[in-house]
Amino acid sequence: MTTTRNLPLQRAIEAVTMPAILVDHRVIANGDELALLPEELDTFASGVVKVRRASGAARIVARELMLQLGHAQRAVPRSASGMPIWPTGIVGSLAHDFEVSVAAIALEREFSSLGVDVEPAEALDSDLLDFVVTENERRNIGDDPCRGRLFFSIKESVYKAVYPLDGTFLDHQDVEVCLASKTAIVRNGRIVNFRYCIATHIVALAFISA
Repeated sequence: MTTTRNLPLQRAIEAVTMPAILVDHRVIANGDELALLPEELDTFASGVVKVRRASGAARIVARELMLQLGHAQRAVPRSASGMPIWPTGIVGSLAHDFEVSVAAIALEREFSSLGVDVEPAEALDSDLLDFVVTENERRNIGDDPCRGRLFFSIKESVYKAVYPLDGTFLDHQDVEVCLASKTAIVRNGRIVNFRYCIATHIVALAFISA
């Protein structure tokens, strides 16, 4: 029987979740693509089954979180830019890798934007490291093989939080991450708060208050 929970990851996500931000995950399973509603499916019509399946899993999680937030379950179609379109009054973010889908949502009156990312807790390919981390960030990698991937994940979540507000495409070098303060500075000066956890996967959550 297929399980929809990764228990070590679930416990780690509980440390990331905030009272005003709900975060959850689902292990992607065969048939999750069938969870896409008609208005969602239209934007994935040309996608391969694996993408539709992961996107369906993420929306299963998002709709469960909507209920917890006191909202009716609604469709979350994809915009032309690829960003999810949330129901009125809600902000959120979706992410997936090959195994897990994650969703984060909050009330729009409390947060202007959210970004979430999930990555396997594995070392980042060495040839990608120079593209992802700045000189200052490299000093904080040390001997931790997952630290490069952590910076990658945090920057992905920051981009997802910033893009709906600024409409600016960012390279990884455009975001400077400080793990000590759990803040990231974007090239335009915007400061974004983040949280993260590491278990079987890395989950990074970026948030901008209203």
